[in-house]
Amino acid sequence: MNGIEIKSPENDNNAILSIQRNPDIKKRCIELLRDIKCKCEIVKNFAPSWFASIMGTGILALTSDFYSQYIPWLKEAALALFYFNVILFFVLLIPWILRWVLFKKESYESLKHPINSNFYPTISVGMMVLSSDFLVIGKNDLMGSIFWFSGAAITVLFGIYLPYSMFKGDHVRIEHINPAWFIPPVGLIVIPIAGSLLIDKFTGTVQELVVLTNFVGWGAGFFIYLFLLALVTHRFILHKPLPNILAPTIWINLGPIGAGTVALINLVQHSSIITVKEPFLVFGMIFWGFGIWWAAIAILMTVHYIRRLKLPYAMSWWAFTFPLGAYVAASHVVAKTFSLEIVDYVGFALFLLLVCFWVVTFINTVRYTYHGTVFK
Repeated sequence: MNGIEIKSPENDNNAILSIQRNPDIKKRCIELLRDIKCKCEIVKNFAPSWFASIMGTGILALTSDFYSQYIPWLKEAALALFYFNVILFFVLLIPWILRWVLFKKESYESLKHPINSNFYPTISVGMMVLSSDFLVIGKNDLMGSIFWFSGAAITVLFGIYLPYSMFKGDHVRIEHINPAWFIPPVGLIVIPIAGSLLIDKFTGTVQELVVLTNFVGWGAGFFIYLFLLALVTHRFILHKPLPNILAPTIWINLGPIGAGTVALINLVQHSSIITVKEPFLVFGMIFWGFGIWWAAIAILMTVHYIRRLKLPYAMSWWAFTFPLGAYVAASHVVAKTFSLEIVDYVGFALFLLLVCFWVVTFINTVRYTYHGTVFK
C-alpha cells in the first residue's frame, strides 16, 4: 500500500532460520564490526586521517588522467576514481561532523594532540585535491571553485592554529616529531595547484584575492616545511626510529616536494605579475630533483620496516599514496615544461608503484573497516 512493502512475521522468521542454517552467512554477520563493542565507536573513534584516503584517491585520478596520453583507458579509470572519490568524501563527512557534535571531548583532545592534530588538515587538503579533479577531469569550474575556496580557507585556519597550539603549550616532546607534521604546510603549498588555474576565471577584487591566497599559501607552506624538515631530520638522526605504525609517514616528505613543484610551476605559468619566469621554473626543477633522493630513502626505509620491524596496517598507510602521487604529478609537469621525456619515464615508473600502493591500502582499509578494527 502506497509503495510500502509489508512483510509478515513468518517471512522474518524464515530469513532468520536461513541465516542460522547457512554457516557462511552466519560467519559473515559475526565478522562484521567484530572488533568494536558498540556501533557508536565508529563515530567516537573516527580518525581525522580518514580524509587522507580522499587525497590519495584524488591524486591517483589526476595522475591517471595525465598518463592517459600513453594508455588511453586510464582516462576512463581517472573518471571512475573521480566520481568514487566525490561520493566517498561526502560519506566520510557524515561521521566527521557527527564526532564534533556528539563527542566534543574526544574531538578536542585529538585536535590538541601533538601527532593526531596534524591529520586534521587532510579534510581541507582533500577538498583542494577534489577541486583539481573537478577542474582537470570533471571540467566543472563552479564545483572546482567551491571546493577550492572552502578548502583554502580551512587550510589557512589549520595552518595558523596548529603551530600556535604547539608554540604556546609544553606538551610537545621530541618523540612526537614525525613527518606527519608536514601535513599543515603541505596543505598551504597545495593551494596554488588548483588556485592558479582559477586566476583567469575571476576579475577585479576576487581575482586579486585568488592571486594573494596562492602566493601566501606557497610562501608560508614552503618556509614552514623547511623549518620542520630540520626538526624531522634531527629526530631521525638523534632519536629512536619511528614506531612502525608511523613508518608510512616517511613518504609524506614527498608531499611538499611534489605538490610544491606543481604549485610553483602552475603559479608561474598562470600569474601575469611574474614577468621573468625562467628562474622560478628552474628552481621547480631543482626542487623536484631533491625528491629523487627522498623517494630512494623512503623506499629503503619502508623495506627496512617490512623486513626488521614489521608494518601493521593503520590509517597511516594512506601516507603511501598522496605524497607519492604528488611527486608523480610533479614529474609529469616538469617533463612537459622542460621537454624531458626521461623525467616522464621516471614519473610513470613511480605511477605504477602508486597504483600498487593504492590498491593494497584500499583493500586493507575495506577489510579492517568491515571488521571494525580501524574504529578501536
